Amino acid sequence: MPKPLRMSRRVWIAAWVVLCAAGGSATVALNASPAPESQPESQPEKPVSPECAEYIADVEAQLAEAKREGVDDGVLAFSRSRVGAEDCHDALLDHFGGDR
Repeated sequence: MPKPLRMSRRVWIAAWVVLCAAGGSATVALNASPAPESQPESQPEKPVSPECAEYIADVEAQLAEAKREGVDDGVLAFSRSRVGAEDCHDALLDHFGGDR
């Protein structure tokens, strides 16, 4: 009776080795391929409206002033813009790297 038990152990060991080799190969293949989100440079930059460009310049000026005053803690806070103004949310995110 011990003979089938040994055969069974060999089968389990062989199956384990095959699974480990397949997992290792898959890991190597996945690590070698580039991540899809690591290629944002290939996207063309979207044009910004003059109103949004002015708003971005104003925000940059406020950041520079805060840096000069030593209050540069990396936190930005915005209040709502005036009624009827263009929504510059996407332009601000694109300019200041909102995808981080």
